[in-house]
This record gives sequence, C-alpha cells and structure tokens, in this order.
Amino acid sequence: MDTTEFRKRGKEMVDYIADYFEQLEERQVYPDVEPGYLRPLIPDSAPQEPEGFEDVLKDVERIIMPGVTHWHSPYFFAYFPTASSFPALLADVLSGGLGCIGFSWAASPACTELETVMLDWLGKMINLPEEFLAGKDGEGGGVIQGSASEATLVTLLAARTKTIRRVQSENPELTEADIMSKLVAYASDQFCATLGTTPCCSFDRLLELGPICNKENIWMHIDAAYAGSAFICPEFRHLLNGVEFADSFNFNPHKWLLVNFDCSAMWVKKRSDLTNAFKLDPLYLQHCHQESGLVTDYRHWQIPLGRRFRSLKMWFVFRMYGVKGLQEYIRKGSNELNEALLKSINEARKIHLVPCHLREKFVLRFAICSRTVESVHIQFAWKHISELATELLNA
Repeated sequence: MDTTEFRKRGKEMVDYIADYFEQLEERQVYPDVEPGYLRPLIPDSAPQEPEGFEDVLKDVERIIMPGVTHWHSPYFFAYFPTASSFPALLADVLSGGLGCIGFSWAASPACTELETVMLDWLGKMINLPEEFLAGKDGEGGGVIQGSASEATLVTLLAARTKTIRRVQSENPELTEADIMSKLVAYASDQFCATLGTTPCCSFDRLLELGPICNKENIWMHIDAAYAGSAFICPEFRHLLNGVEFADSFNFNPHKWLLVNFDCSAMWVKKRSDLTNAFKLDPLYLQHCHQESGLVTDYRHWQIPLGRRFRSLKMWFVFRMYGVKGLQEYIRKGSNELNEALLKSINEARKIHLVPCHLREKFVLRFAICSRTVESVHIQFAWKHISELATELLNA
C-alpha cells in the first residue's frame, strides 16, 4: 500500500467508522456466538499472497463484527463506561502514524513534553494541589499509565522501594530480604483508598484516612478510576477533599472524559519516589540531560520501557471541547436541553411531569403519585422519557 492508496483507504475507513457509530443502535449489543466461533471462519495460516483491502474490510463485517460486544451502544449498561470521541480517534491515528516510542525525552521530545503539560492541564482542571504538578521545576508530576490497575501496581512498587530504603537507613544491619518479609499493605475489601469503587461507586473518607497515613509514614494511593472525571465540575470537586494527604492519585480519562482507551492519568507528589524504584540506565539509553521539571524520562515512571504518544488524545480533546464542553458532558445536558425534554414529554401527553429549580439547575421531577402505580408503569415512563431524550440529542 503506497501513500496514494493509503489516502483512499484511510477515507474509506473513516467512513466505515462513521457509519458504524451512526448505525450502532441497530446492532445487537452482545454477540450471539459461542467460544471458538472465529477459528472455523478464517484459514489455518496466513496467506502466502497479498489480499486486497476490500476483502479485508468485508471480513471485518463478516467475521469480526458478529463477535464484538458494542461498548458504545446505547444499550450497553455493563462494566463501566468507556470514553470515545472523534477528536480522540483522530489523535490516535496521528499517534500511530508518527510511531513514537517515547521512553525518554531524547527519543521524542514532543512526546514527553506534551504529556507532562497535559497532566498539568488536567491536574489544574480538577484542582489538584500544586505539589502534584510538574510545572517548570516542581517535585511532582503526572504520567499516563495503561490502566488504573497498572497505576496502582506502580505506586505499590514505588512505596515498597521507598520504605525499604528508609528502614535500611535507620537499620543498616537489615537486608532487603529481612525488611521485605515484614512489609504490610493496608487495604479494604475494595483494595485501596478509593473515590468511586467499582461495585457500588462508594467513597472512602480521605479526610480521616489521610492524617493517619501521614502520621504513621504510610504511602497513601487514591484510585478514582471512574468517578474522578466528575471532579472537573466545581460542584463535585469537594469529593476529592483529602487528596492533599496522598502520595499518589489516579483516575481514568478513558472512562468518562471523552479520551479513548488507554489513558489512565496518575500523579505523584515526589517524582523521585517513582524514578528511584524504576530507574533503568543502560548505556544505549543514556543522554546528557538530567531528569528535572523540564526533562523527563518516562521509562522511569512505569513498568514497560516503550510508550505511545497518548497525550495527543488529551491535547485534541481538551482543545476541541474546552473545559466547559467537558463539564457539560459530565453534567449530561444544559438547562435548555432539560426544558426542551420536558416540553416534548408534556406535549406527547403519555405521562405528565413538572420541573423545579435546584441550585440554578432546571430539574425534571419524577414523583410516584398514584396508589395504583405498578412497576410496569414506571418502566413504560422510563422508556418513553429515554426515547424522547434520544430524539432530542440526535436532532
């Protein structure tokens, strides 16, 4: 495939993806296939001769789509939301085209520096304490990990290394093995200090946990994988109070902030806590720049060596939506949109609602009023409201 054909096929692929989103509601959300369905549909080995793009794309629809769970379907209510937006998709295309492997500043300066700035942008959007930002010469900073689980593991390993070195400085006679056998990680049945747990979106009391961790010299990591995106709205920011006691914090823009997977944002108060645990400096990776607020080698902040240019997705989304646009997405609609929905509901005359104002928000009240109401009536009302809301959003 040369550049001429790439231009043509690229446009076809964009059209295919756009059609996919426009017709997504018509696809069955969960596939009706059995384990092993795919193997009989394709040859046992790769083709010896090249095949055409048209044939490959036809087989996407024939072979792949029947086995796809459509996470972005309006009928998908499982697991958790996954963010998606066209600006992020376009940024992913650019990232793949550039093909940077940004393990160090020297490997691709823009790849590293944009990530540092984007994590500062996002940190400011959720009003993180200044200590978590890199700035020009800060001790903290942010990094993109692949997932919240990866971020938690990275901080756990960093905390272990920091504790071992502290104990060894106080007790030089102890070996690393002696100390390792006595280390304890404290967790609840939801794992670590969490803002929005997976099973029930519960919130830990950071203002109680934090001072205890600080007093006892315990590393506190906070995971806000799903709910953290809401903190960009001032009315939800109080839920993050207590983060000032933490050593590290993460949440996933790829769950609710329109940045496609994978993009798990993680911050630390002291970047040296990570680099001391993960520093790897073979001769072929060394260069003249020392790690600082201006120069970062992100291979020292993660488990893998290589990394993609993922900050492009954040840059595109933040610029093309703006903070206000992202806030509106989290809030799911404006007063005007809610007013239009109420008008549609009452003009249809199948159910009747009245509104109210709560803290300057136009709210639709759904009150269970009649003695004869049964679940079937509630289900009918919800279906009716959902259909009218969908029509309004697609208009």
